[in-house]
Amino acid sequence: MLLLAAVLLPALAAVAQQPAGPEMADQFRQDGKIYVVVGVIVIVLLGLLAYLVSIDRKVGRLERELRD
Repeated sequence: MLLLAAVLLPALAAVAQQPAGPEMADQFRQDGKIYVVVGVIVIVLLGLLAYLVSIDRKVGRLERELRD
């Protein structure tokens, strides 16, 4: 228990000294690049969703073939 407290106390002190908001996001917002970041994230997530749907269809087709 004492070892855990000794490990966590410096980490908690470092977190307490950080500024309230993320500076990088504020800079992106000021430069107007936040929309690019959000757009890239949306594109990546849509790609992952499309990949999962295609894999689900393939697995469903294989399951139907095994039942028949």
